[in-house]
Amino acid sequence: MRRLLTLILVIPAAAAATDWPFGGGPQQTRYSPLAQITPANVSGLKVAWTYDTGDAFQGSEMQCQPVVAHGVLYAASPRLRVFALDAATGALKWSFDPHADDRAAGRKPARSRLRGLMYWERGEERRIYFAARHWLHALDARTGKPITAFGESGRVDLRQGFRGRDPRSVSIGVNTPGVFFHDLLILGSVVPEGLPSTPGDIRAFDVHTGRPRWSFHTIPHPGEPGYETWPKDAWRYTGGANAWAGLSLDEGRGLVFAATGSAAYDFYGGNRHGDNLYANTILALDAATGRRVWHFQAVKHDIWDRDFPAAPTLVTVTRDGRRVDAVAQIGKNGRTYVLERETGRPLFPMEEVDAPASNVPGESVARKQVLPAAPPPFTRQRFTEDLITKRTPAAEQAVREKWQGLRKAGEFDPPSTQGTILFPGMDGGGEWGGPAWDAARGLLYVNANEMAWTVRLKERPLPDGTAATGRELYARHCASCHRADRRGTPPEFPSLVDIAKRRSVDEIATVVREGAGRMPGASHLHSAVRRAIVEYVVSGRSNVVKQDAPTPFDVRYSLDGEVRFTDPDGFPAVTPPWGTLTALDLSAGTIAWQVPLGEMPGAGIAASGCENYGGPVVTASGLVFIGATICDNALRAFDAKTGAQLWQAALPAAGNATPAVYEVGGKQFVVIGAGGGKWGAPSGGTYVAFALP
Repeated sequence: MRRLLTLILVIPAAAAATDWPFGGGPQQTRYSPLAQITPANVSGLKVAWTYDTGDAFQGSEMQCQPVVAHGVLYAASPRLRVFALDAATGALKWSFDPHADDRAAGRKPARSRLRGLMYWERGEERRIYFAARHWLHALDARTGKPITAFGESGRVDLRQGFRGRDPRSVSIGVNTPGVFFHDLLILGSVVPEGLPSTPGDIRAFDVHTGRPRWSFHTIPHPGEPGYETWPKDAWRYTGGANAWAGLSLDEGRGLVFAATGSAAYDFYGGNRHGDNLYANTILALDAATGRRVWHFQAVKHDIWDRDFPAAPTLVTVTRDGRRVDAVAQIGKNGRTYVLERETGRPLFPMEEVDAPASNVPGESVARKQVLPAAPPPFTRQRFTEDLITKRTPAAEQAVREKWQGLRKAGEFDPPSTQGTILFPGMDGGGEWGGPAWDAARGLLYVNANEMAWTVRLKERPLPDGTAATGRELYARHCASCHRADRRGTPPEFPSLVDIAKRRSVDEIATVVREGAGRMPGASHLHSAVRRAIVEYVVSGRSNVVKQDAPTPFDVRYSLDGEVRFTDPDGFPAVTPPWGTLTALDLSAGTIAWQVPLGEMPGAGIAASGCENYGGPVVTASGLVFIGATICDNALRAFDAKTGAQLWQAALPAAGNATPAVYEVGGKQFVVIGAGGGKWGAPSGGTYVAFALP
């Protein structure tokens, strides 16, 4: 490992205790040492300032956790406009629109999310890094102007550098910040979840020039460890296994940690037989070189979309009477994996479980999986009959009838043509906001959803080189997400009905060709095929064209839509709580406390909890601040020791973002972005800061 003296000389200056770096710092603890606001006085918090970005639109979201440095707050709007505010007053200092040229030309940027910015400083030099679509930008933090020496005129094309891939066919972005080590910016990525997709390589760039410095292949190339866990040359055609939720860093050891998602396609792996290392894996890499130090694969051959939803959190726990530096990783499955930081050895026993076989042709599941025996799951694990909703007799009957017709053997019951219950669902369990770690109390605070989903596979037509209609081509390439009737499952998969009223034909054609967000680009298809799909989507006309020949991107089965399992009135099909906040004692491997998070209006159930997106922060004084709930637009403060709710304030929209805690001029602030927009909730674009009078 590197000498500490060398490290101190070359890394950027550490954040002051009054500032707020993304995630609370590179260890992703979301902890603030500030203690001006306490359990005794938190009830006196008032709105100190608000900043309305003016960028909200129907269906928009704003999930950005602000960063604060030297009295300046940096954040992004729903339209990805990046700006700097006076952190004491909310007054605008500068703004930068990465899509200014598109807007000037009348083009509408694709809907996207940005969960945070990357702040870097060295001496008097201060920079902001962030990504918009496939462009990585570097800005002067004082002025908001591009750093022209970085890449080409201040930006780097992230599509470049994938061996064997035409950059024009690559769909990639970054919506969660990476980490800085020496003069490196290390990043994960967001790639399409369908096929074709982009490999989830973890990459390092020179912070000054933007030049690539190293790359770790999460889908191994020939000769690399793990290559044998995929079909031959899978790295050439498949994708995913990406660290979309960000990274963490142990600066002293020179280790960067990542937790990856599933391989594409998420729910059917007939074209990727094998365990698929390094998908669904906790990774430790040498931060200077990208060399693998250790790995722990939590799910083999994932067909349940069991991505790790947050970056690893670096903690120190007591095991067998000794202090151990560890990695704590939450999962969508409601589990917590606690691993020794230097070796990856689990600190609690792991249990091997048998996984049911798939009855879907071409699928070959991993018949053995492992789960941590402790800490206990922070969500329920199986939708058993006793969990069927009792909200009303009619709701119970309707859910029971549907429940009886579905597969429900538990966490590793594979997707099926019959329909399989996934519980907790594709949105967790654990959330992308990540947990907060209180080292003094030894507690990890985790918010979670308890929503069941149903996944049903449908055989899709495969190309055979003959003629096909636009309708048939749409069914093959688009209906698995946007449904056969084009109504989608908003907001994750938007409706295409009347899309011509919202976007021009050229804009639609560009998205089909290049992709956007979770949607893969279709540049591998012949232009005539793409035109036929666009024509069908826009007008309903079904032109006949000759199909392309079969490719490795074509999978035999895909989802017949992703469906949250609800009762006829739209409430979750399971008994409450529907959302929780949990404190885990990571030394003892126990749950210290758990409380419902949020109150679902109209359910007729007290302390119901509700769906929540974002995460908590914890302070030295013993407060846990969290927004997250989509049902009641609130920011709350809980007692870190007991879980008792001590304070609540209304927000102009749901706070689906993680708060930031900082101090300016001797006053402590708590700020959160109120963006809403999740699952049809009203959208917003306002940052709200609270402080004591």
